[in-house]
Amino acid sequence: MDHDSSSSISSGYWIEWFLGSKGNEYFCEIDEDYITDRFNLTGLNAEIGPHYVDALDMVTDCWEGDENIREDVESCARHFYGLVHARYIITIKGLQKMLEKYKKHDFGRCPRVLCTSHPLLPIGTSDLPGQDSVKLYCPRCEDIYNPKSPRHGSIDGAYFGTSFPHMLLAQYPQLMPTGKGIAAWGGAVDGQRYVPRIFGFGVNEVGKLQRWQDGQREAQRRRLAEPLEGRPGSRDVMSPMEQ
Repeated sequence: MDHDSSSSISSGYWIEWFLGSKGNEYFCEIDEDYITDRFNLTGLNAEIGPHYVDALDMVTDCWEGDENIREDVESCARHFYGLVHARYIITIKGLQKMLEKYKKHDFGRCPRVLCTSHPLLPIGTSDLPGQDSVKLYCPRCEDIYNPKSPRHGSIDGAYFGTSFPHMLLAQYPQLMPTGKGIAAWGGAVDGQRYVPRIFGFGVNEVGKLQRWQDGQREAQRRRLAEPLEGRPGSRDVMSPMEQ
């Protein structure tokens, strides 16, 4: 996340400033009612530490604390917002907001050629903060990628969690890129897979042929090493490419 100095915070709302800061484009706006409901904040005080109350007050624009600790409180407020964000985006309202961002391709597009620029979704590889940075999940190839921007690459993956993309697709199954035709995001959904080939043959088939050839050579070597009178009669052997 882009950590602007406190002087850049205007007299406006803290969340508005946070979402407008460069590098925070993946985040959606959390409803204030959700933030002020203490049930939704269960367990966060242990994660945030001694500035928990200050961070909550700053996010909700109620902070009037000591300016000497503002920098520490701001850091805690960003961490606080991220942790609450992970919980909020798997609620009905949160999924709706993230869906709108997904439709606008706010999270980028899949770099895989055969995914035809399918839009991505942010995901964490761990639900525990400090373990790994956010990744981007492609619903089409079902793989994850690093964000292109270093600003986005520094965001904690726990601010999105491991379940969000799958919750979104479960809530809106029409977004799943399955079957033929054109999906809502505008790309083909024919399930294309790249098949490695050597001289027109799939790599697996080439390997199968090579193993058969090796076996035939070994059998020929053994036959040549046997006494003439002990050799079995010759027979036709079909290669796996002919079977």
